[in-house]
Amino acid sequence: MNKLARYRRVISITAILLILVTLSNHSYAETEEPFKLEAKSAILLDAITGEILFEKNIHEKLPPASITKIMVLLIAMEDLDSGKIKLDDKVQVSSNAERMGGSQVYLEAGETQILDDLLKAVCLRSANDAAVALAEHISGSIDVFVQRMNDRAKELGMTNTHFKNATGLPDPEHLTTAYDISLMSRELLKHPKIHDWLTIYMTDIKVGKNKDVTQTLVNTNKLIRDYQGANGLKTGLTNDAGHCLAASAKRGNLSLISVVLGGPTSNSRFSESKKLLDFGFANYESLPICRKDEVVKKIKVSKGKGNIVNIVAESDYSLLIRKGDSREIEKEIILPEKINAPYEKGQKFGEIVLKNNGKEVGRVNLVTEEGMNKASIIDMFKKVTTMFLGNSK
Repeated sequence: MNKLARYRRVISITAILLILVTLSNHSYAETEEPFKLEAKSAILLDAITGEILFEKNIHEKLPPASITKIMVLLIAMEDLDSGKIKLDDKVQVSSNAERMGGSQVYLEAGETQILDDLLKAVCLRSANDAAVALAEHISGSIDVFVQRMNDRAKELGMTNTHFKNATGLPDPEHLTTAYDISLMSRELLKHPKIHDWLTIYMTDIKVGKNKDVTQTLVNTNKLIRDYQGANGLKTGLTNDAGHCLAASAKRGNLSLISVVLGGPTSNSRFSESKKLLDFGFANYESLPICRKDEVVKKIKVSKGKGNIVNIVAESDYSLLIRKGDSREIEKEIILPEKINAPYEKGQKFGEIVLKNNGKEVGRVNLVTEEGMNKASIIDMFKKVTTMFLGNSK
Protein backbone atom coordinates (compact mmCIF):
# COMPACT_ATOMS: atom_id res chain seq x y z
CA MET A 1 0.00 0.00 0.00
CA ASN A 2 1.54 3.41 -1.04
CA LYS A 3 1.64 6.45 1.26
CA LEU A 4 -1.30 8.20 -0.46
CA ALA A 5 -3.59 5.14 -0.11
CA ARG A 6 -2.56 4.68 3.53
CA TYR A 7 -3.22 8.40 4.20
CA ARG A 8 -6.68 8.18 2.61
CA ARG A 9 -7.50 5.11 4.71
CA VAL A 10 -6.52 6.88 7.96
CA ILE A 11 -8.63 9.91 6.99
CA SER A 12 -11.64 7.65 6.23
CA ILE A 13 -11.42 5.77 9.52
CA THR A 14 -11.03 9.03 11.44
CA ALA A 15 -14.09 10.50 9.69
CA ILE A 16 -16.16 7.41 10.50
CA LEU A 17 -15.12 7.57 14.16
CA LEU A 18 -16.02 11.26 14.33
CA ILE A 19 -19.47 10.54 12.86
CA LEU A 20 -20.06 7.71 15.34
CA VAL A 21 -19.04 9.89 18.29
CA THR A 22 -21.29 12.70 17.05
CA LEU A 23 -24.25 10.34 16.65
CA SER A 24 -23.59 8.81 20.07
CA ASN A 25 -23.51 12.24 21.72
CA HIS A 26 -26.65 13.35 19.86
CA SER A 27 -28.52 10.21 20.94
CA TYR A 28 -27.54 10.76 24.58
CA ALA A 29 -28.71 14.38 24.47
CA GLU A 30 -32.06 13.34 23.02
CA THR A 31 -32.72 10.65 25.62
CA GLU A 32 -31.12 12.22 28.68
CA GLU A 33 -33.66 12.63 31.51
CA PRO A 34 -34.37 16.28 32.40
CA PHE A 35 -34.13 15.27 36.08
CA LYS A 36 -33.64 12.19 38.24
CA LEU A 37 -36.39 10.51 40.24
CA GLU A 38 -36.12 8.14 43.19
CA ALA A 39 -39.44 6.47 42.37
CA LYS A 40 -39.17 3.04 40.77
CA SER A 41 -41.52 4.03 37.96
CA ALA A 42 -42.97 7.31 36.70
CA ILE A 43 -44.84 8.87 33.82
CA LEU A 44 -46.04 12.31 32.75
CA LEU A 45 -48.57 12.76 29.98
CA ASP A 46 -51.00 15.19 28.43
CA ALA A 47 -54.45 14.25 29.75
CA ILE A 48 -56.20 15.26 26.51
CA THR A 49 -54.03 13.67 23.81
CA GLY A 50 -52.36 10.98 25.91
CA GLU A 51 -48.94 12.04 24.60
CA ILE A 52 -46.15 10.91 26.95
CA LEU A 53 -43.82 13.73 28.02
CA PHE A 54 -41.62 11.81 30.48
CA GLU A 55 -41.20 8.14 31.31
CA LYS A 56 -39.25 5.88 33.63
CA ASN A 57 -39.89 2.12 33.67
CA ILE A 58 -43.51 2.80 32.72
CA HIS A 59 -44.32 -0.83 31.87
CA GLU A 60 -42.78 -2.39 34.99
CA LYS A 61 -45.41 -4.34 36.93
CA LEU A 62 -45.66 -3.05 40.48
CA PRO A 63 -48.18 -3.08 43.35
CA PRO A 64 -50.28 0.12 43.17
CA ALA A 65 -51.67 0.20 46.73
CA SER A 66 -54.72 2.50 46.97
CA ILE A 67 -54.19 3.96 43.50
CA THR A 68 -56.29 0.88 42.69
CA LYS A 69 -59.30 2.93 43.78
CA ILE A 70 -59.07 5.04 40.61
CA MET A 71 -60.72 2.11 38.85
CA VAL A 72 -63.36 1.88 41.61
CA LEU A 73 -64.11 5.58 41.13
CA LEU A 74 -64.20 5.22 37.33
CA ILE A 75 -66.80 2.46 37.47
CA ALA A 76 -68.81 4.46 40.00
CA MET A 77 -68.78 7.54 37.76
CA GLU A 78 -69.81 5.53 34.71
CA ASP A 79 -72.72 4.03 36.63
CA LEU A 80 -73.73 7.47 37.93
CA ASP A 81 -73.77 8.82 34.38
CA SER A 82 -75.87 5.90 33.15
CA GLY A 83 -78.34 6.26 36.05
CA LYS A 84 -77.61 2.81 37.45
CA ILE A 85 -76.73 4.37 40.81
CA LYS A 86 -77.52 7.75 42.38
CA LEU A 87 -75.72 9.96 44.88
CA ASP A 88 -78.55 9.68 47.39
CA ASP A 89 -78.62 5.87 47.25
CA LYS A 90 -78.73 4.32 50.72
CA VAL A 91 -75.94 1.74 50.93
CA GLN A 92 -76.10 -1.09 53.47
CA VAL A 93 -72.65 -1.74 54.94
CA SER A 94 -71.69 -5.42 55.11
CA SER A 95 -69.52 -7.21 57.68
CA ASN A 96 -67.05 -7.79 54.84
CA ALA A 97 -66.68 -4.02 54.36
CA GLU A 98 -66.41 -3.43 58.12
CA ARG A 99 -63.42 -5.74 58.57
CA MET A 100 -61.30 -4.46 55.67
CA GLY A 101 -58.73 -2.80 57.90
CA GLY A 102 -56.00 -0.47 56.73
CA SER A 103 -57.11 3.05 55.92
CA GLN A 104 -60.81 3.32 56.86
CA VAL A 105 -63.62 5.46 58.26
CA TYR A 106 -64.74 2.73 60.69
CA LEU A 107 -68.07 1.83 59.14
CA GLU A 108 -70.22 -0.59 61.14
CA ALA A 109 -71.84 -3.68 59.65
CA GLY A 110 -75.54 -2.98 59.27
CA GLU A 111 -75.26 0.79 59.14
CA THR A 112 -76.58 2.73 56.17
CA GLN A 113 -74.50 5.29 54.32
CA ILE A 114 -75.43 7.49 51.38
CA LEU A 115 -73.37 6.88 48.29
CA ASP A 116 -72.18 10.50 48.18
CA ASP A 117 -70.44 10.13 51.56
CA LEU A 118 -68.83 6.85 50.52
CA LEU A 119 -67.30 8.65 47.53
CA LYS A 120 -65.95 11.34 49.86
CA ALA A 121 -64.41 8.67 52.10
CA VAL A 122 -62.74 6.95 49.13
CA CYS A 123 -61.43 10.14 47.52
CA LEU A 124 -60.17 11.88 50.66
CA ARG A 125 -59.16 9.23 53.19
CA SER A 126 -58.78 6.35 50.70
CA ALA A 127 -61.05 4.33 53.00
CA ASN A 128 -60.97 0.60 52.30
CA ASP A 129 -64.26 -0.06 54.08
CA ALA A 130 -66.00 2.62 52.01
CA ALA A 131 -64.50 1.27 48.75
CA VAL A 132 -65.79 -2.24 49.50
CA ALA A 133 -69.24 -0.96 50.52
CA LEU A 134 -69.40 1.01 47.28
CA ALA A 135 -68.27 -1.99 45.19
CA GLU A 136 -70.80 -4.33 46.80
CA HIS A 137 -73.59 -1.82 46.22
CA ILE A 138 -72.69 -1.52 42.54
CA SER A 139 -72.19 -5.20 41.70
CA GLY A 140 -73.77 -7.18 44.55
CA SER A 141 -70.52 -8.84 45.58
CA ILE A 142 -66.87 -7.91 45.71
CA ASP A 143 -65.89 -10.81 43.42
CA VAL A 144 -68.24 -9.65 40.67
CA PHE A 145 -67.02 -6.08 41.04
CA VAL A 146 -63.34 -7.05 40.82
CA GLN A 147 -64.10 -8.98 37.63
CA ARG A 148 -65.68 -5.84 36.26
CA MET A 149 -62.53 -3.91 37.20
CA ASN A 150 -60.42 -6.33 35.20
CA ASP A 151 -62.82 -6.28 32.26
CA ARG A 152 -62.74 -2.48 32.18
CA ALA A 153 -58.96 -2.54 32.38
CA LYS A 154 -58.83 -4.71 29.25
CA GLU A 155 -61.20 -2.35 27.43
CA LEU A 156 -58.87 0.55 28.22
CA GLY A 157 -55.80 -1.33 26.95
CA MET A 158 -54.29 -1.86 30.41
CA THR A 159 -52.47 -5.00 29.26
CA ASN A 160 -50.15 -5.28 32.27
CA THR A 161 -52.79 -4.93 34.97
CA HIS A 162 -54.49 -7.54 37.12
CA PHE A 163 -56.72 -6.56 40.03
CA LYS A 164 -57.38 -8.94 42.91
CA ASN A 165 -59.36 -6.54 45.13
CA ALA A 166 -60.99 -3.10 45.19
CA THR A 167 -58.73 -1.64 47.88
CA GLY A 168 -55.11 -2.14 46.87
CA LEU A 169 -54.34 -4.16 49.99
CA PRO A 170 -51.31 -6.42 49.40
CA ASP A 171 -51.71 -9.44 47.13
CA PRO A 172 -48.80 -10.85 45.08
CA GLU A 173 -51.01 -10.99 41.96
CA HIS A 174 -52.42 -7.47 42.34
CA LEU A 175 -50.18 -5.56 39.93
CA THR A 176 -50.26 -2.75 37.40
CA THR A 177 -47.91 -0.23 35.77
CA ALA A 178 -47.46 3.53 35.69
CA TYR A 179 -48.59 3.52 32.06
CA ASP A 180 -51.75 1.53 32.78
CA ILE A 181 -52.57 3.81 35.72
CA SER A 182 -52.29 6.78 33.36
CA LEU A 183 -54.87 5.17 31.06
CA MET A 184 -57.51 4.74 33.76
CA SER A 185 -56.69 8.18 35.16
CA ARG A 186 -57.33 9.79 31.76
CA GLU A 187 -60.64 7.96 31.55
CA LEU A 188 -61.68 9.06 35.04
CA LEU A 189 -60.91 12.71 34.25
CA LYS A 190 -63.40 12.58 31.38
CA HIS A 191 -66.04 12.78 34.14
CA PRO A 192 -65.88 16.39 35.40
CA LYS A 193 -68.15 15.53 38.34
CA ILE A 194 -65.33 13.55 39.97
CA HIS A 195 -63.60 16.82 40.88
CA ASP A 196 -66.47 17.56 43.28
CA TRP A 197 -64.80 15.02 45.58
CA LEU A 198 -61.16 14.92 44.48
CA THR A 199 -60.64 18.64 45.12
CA ILE A 200 -62.10 18.73 48.64
CA TYR A 201 -59.33 19.30 51.15
CA MET A 202 -61.30 18.65 54.36
CA THR A 203 -64.85 17.67 55.26
CA ASP A 204 -66.84 15.66 57.82
CA ILE A 205 -69.13 12.64 57.54
CA LYS A 206 -71.21 10.84 60.16
CA VAL A 207 -70.68 7.10 60.64
CA GLY A 208 -72.07 4.31 62.79
CA LYS A 209 -75.54 2.80 63.05
CA ASN A 210 -76.71 5.81 65.03
CA LYS A 211 -74.61 8.34 63.06
CA ASP A 212 -73.21 9.48 66.39
CA VAL A 213 -69.54 9.51 65.34
CA THR A 214 -68.02 12.29 63.23
CA GLN A 215 -65.14 11.37 60.94
CA THR A 216 -63.11 14.36 59.75
CA LEU A 217 -61.69 13.55 56.32
CA VAL A 218 -58.48 15.24 55.22
CA ASN A 219 -57.36 14.70 51.65
CA THR A 220 -54.30 12.43 51.55
CA ASN A 221 -53.24 14.20 48.32
CA LYS A 222 -51.36 17.24 49.67
CA LEU A 223 -51.05 18.72 46.18
CA ILE A 224 -54.72 19.71 46.33
CA ARG A 225 -53.78 22.32 48.93
CA ASP A 226 -50.36 23.50 47.79
CA TYR A 227 -49.96 22.99 44.03
CA GLN A 228 -51.45 25.47 41.56
CA GLY A 229 -54.13 23.84 39.40
CA ALA A 230 -54.10 20.46 41.19
CA ASN A 231 -57.44 18.65 40.78
CA GLY A 232 -56.72 14.99 41.65
CA LEU A 233 -56.10 12.11 41.85
CA LYS A 234 -55.10 9.39 44.34
CA THR A 235 -52.40 8.41 46.81
CA GLY A 236 -51.28 4.91 47.72
CA LEU A 237 -49.10 3.32 50.40
CA THR A 238 -48.27 -0.21 51.52
CA ASN A 239 -44.97 -1.77 52.58
CA ASP A 240 -44.78 -3.62 49.25
CA ALA A 241 -45.85 -0.74 47.03
CA GLY A 242 -43.96 2.06 48.73
CA HIS A 243 -45.21 5.63 48.45
CA CYS A 244 -47.32 6.16 45.32
CA LEU A 245 -49.23 9.04 43.78
CA ALA A 246 -51.30 9.59 40.65
CA ALA A 247 -51.69 13.37 40.32
CA SER A 248 -53.50 15.64 37.91
CA ALA A 249 -53.43 19.40 37.39
CA LYS A 250 -54.75 21.94 34.91
CA ARG A 251 -53.44 25.38 34.01
CA GLY A 252 -55.09 27.24 31.17
CA ASN A 253 -55.86 24.73 28.43
CA LEU A 254 -53.16 22.26 29.48
CA SER A 255 -54.17 19.26 31.62
CA LEU A 256 -51.44 16.91 32.86
CA ILE A 257 -51.34 13.56 34.63
CA SER A 258 -48.32 12.26 36.52
CA VAL A 259 -47.83 8.89 38.17
CA VAL A 260 -45.04 7.88 40.55
CA LEU A 261 -44.80 4.36 41.97
CA GLY A 262 -42.47 2.93 44.60
CA GLY A 263 -41.26 6.18 46.14
CA PRO A 264 -39.04 5.85 49.25
CA THR A 265 -40.90 8.45 51.36
CA SER A 266 -44.20 10.30 51.46
CA ASN A 267 -42.45 13.60 50.77
CA SER A 268 -40.67 12.16 47.75
CA ARG A 269 -43.89 11.16 46.00
CA PHE A 270 -45.19 14.73 46.31
CA SER A 271 -41.92 16.48 45.43
CA GLU A 272 -41.31 14.21 42.43
CA SER A 273 -44.89 14.64 41.20
CA LYS A 274 -44.35 18.41 41.39
CA LYS A 275 -41.13 18.02 39.37
CA LEU A 276 -43.00 16.14 36.67
CA LEU A 277 -45.91 18.57 36.53
CA ASP A 278 -43.60 21.61 36.63
CA PHE A 279 -41.64 20.19 33.70
CA GLY A 280 -44.83 19.75 31.68
CA PHE A 281 -46.24 23.21 32.38
CA ALA A 282 -42.86 24.88 31.72
CA ASN A 283 -42.29 23.24 28.35
CA TYR A 284 -45.67 22.55 26.74
CA GLU A 285 -48.95 24.19 25.92
CA SER A 286 -52.25 22.90 24.63
CA LEU A 287 -53.81 24.44 21.52
CA PRO A 288 -57.61 23.91 21.44
CA ILE A 289 -58.88 22.79 18.04
CA CYS A 290 -62.56 22.01 18.62
CA ARG A 291 -65.07 21.16 21.32
CA LYS A 292 -67.24 18.07 21.47
CA ASP A 293 -70.59 18.61 19.68
CA GLU A 294 -69.36 21.89 18.14
CA VAL A 295 -71.13 22.40 14.78
CA VAL A 296 -68.51 22.32 12.04
CA LYS A 297 -70.79 22.44 9.00
CA LYS A 298 -74.36 21.92 7.78
CA ILE A 299 -74.73 19.57 4.84
CA LYS A 300 -77.66 18.53 2.68
CA VAL A 301 -79.57 15.29 3.21
CA SER A 302 -80.98 13.28 0.33
CA LYS A 303 -83.98 10.91 0.71
CA GLY A 304 -84.50 11.91 4.35
CA LYS A 305 -87.36 13.34 6.35
CA GLY A 306 -85.33 16.51 6.72
CA ASN A 307 -83.14 18.41 4.29
CA ILE A 308 -80.19 19.50 6.42
CA VAL A 309 -78.04 17.91 9.13
CA ASN A 310 -75.52 19.48 11.49
CA ILE A 311 -72.11 17.85 11.38
CA VAL A 312 -70.31 18.11 14.73
CA ALA A 313 -66.94 17.22 16.26
CA GLU A 314 -67.04 13.78 17.87
CA SER A 315 -64.89 14.86 20.83
CA ASP A 316 -62.88 17.66 22.38
CA TYR A 317 -59.57 17.93 20.60
CA SER A 318 -56.40 19.86 21.39
CA LEU A 319 -52.89 19.72 20.02
CA LEU A 320 -49.96 19.51 22.39
CA ILE A 321 -47.09 21.72 21.25
CA ARG A 322 -43.75 22.69 22.71
CA LYS A 323 -43.59 26.28 23.82
CA GLY A 324 -41.95 28.30 21.06
CA ASP A 325 -42.99 25.94 18.25
CA SER A 326 -45.12 27.14 15.36
CA ARG A 327 -48.81 27.60 16.20
CA GLU A 328 -49.87 27.88 12.55
CA ILE A 329 -52.11 24.85 12.21
CA GLU A 330 -53.87 24.14 8.91
CA LYS A 331 -57.36 22.62 9.12
CA GLU A 332 -58.72 20.62 6.22
CA ILE A 333 -62.39 19.64 6.53
CA ILE A 334 -63.20 16.48 4.59
CA LEU A 335 -66.97 16.03 4.11
CA PRO A 336 -69.29 15.02 1.27
CA GLU A 337 -71.57 17.69 -0.22
CA LYS A 338 -74.59 15.65 0.84
CA ILE A 339 -75.45 12.38 2.58
CA ASN A 340 -78.24 9.88 2.11
CA ALA A 341 -80.76 8.95 4.79
CA PRO A 342 -81.20 6.86 6.85
CA TYR A 343 -78.33 7.44 9.26
CA GLU A 344 -77.83 7.30 13.03
CA LYS A 345 -76.91 9.96 15.55
CA GLY A 346 -73.14 10.09 15.91
CA GLN A 347 -72.48 8.39 12.55
CA LYS A 348 -69.14 9.36 11.05
CA PHE A 349 -69.18 11.10 7.67
CA GLY A 350 -65.92 13.01 7.63
CA GLU A 351 -62.81 14.29 9.38
CA ILE A 352 -60.84 17.39 10.22
CA VAL A 353 -57.23 16.83 9.16
CA LEU A 354 -54.70 18.97 11.03
CA LYS A 355 -51.32 19.89 9.59
CA ASN A 356 -48.34 21.85 10.85
CA ASN A 357 -45.84 22.95 8.21
CA GLY A 358 -47.45 20.53 5.77
CA LYS A 359 -47.09 17.53 8.11
CA GLU A 360 -50.19 15.80 9.45
CA VAL A 361 -50.38 16.11 13.23
CA GLY A 362 -53.88 14.90 14.02
CA ARG A 363 -57.43 14.01 12.93
CA VAL A 364 -60.86 14.61 14.43
CA ASN A 365 -63.92 12.57 13.45
CA LEU A 366 -66.95 14.51 12.20
CA VAL A 367 -70.32 12.94 13.00
CA THR A 368 -74.04 13.66 12.67
CA GLU A 369 -75.65 15.65 15.47
CA GLU A 370 -78.93 13.73 15.13
CA GLY A 371 -80.15 10.62 13.33
CA MET A 372 -82.65 10.71 10.47
CA ASN A 373 -84.99 8.13 8.95
CA LYS A 374 -85.54 7.66 5.25
CA ALA A 375 -88.44 9.70 3.91
CA SER A 376 -91.70 7.88 3.22
CA ILE A 377 -93.85 8.54 0.15
CA ILE A 378 -96.00 10.88 2.25
CA ASP A 379 -92.90 12.73 3.44
CA MET A 380 -91.69 13.12 -0.14
CA PHE A 381 -95.11 14.42 -1.20
CA LYS A 382 -95.03 17.03 1.59
CA LYS A 383 -91.54 18.11 0.54
CA VAL A 384 -92.55 18.54 -3.11
CA THR A 385 -95.71 20.40 -2.13
CA THR A 386 -93.81 22.75 0.18
CA MET A 387 -91.22 23.40 -2.52
CA PHE A 388 -93.91 24.07 -5.15
CA LEU A 389 -95.86 26.47 -2.92
CA GLY A 390 -92.67 28.27 -1.95
CA ASN A 391 -91.65 28.75 -5.58
CA SER A 392 -95.10 29.93 -6.60
CA LYS A 393 -95.14 32.89 -4.19
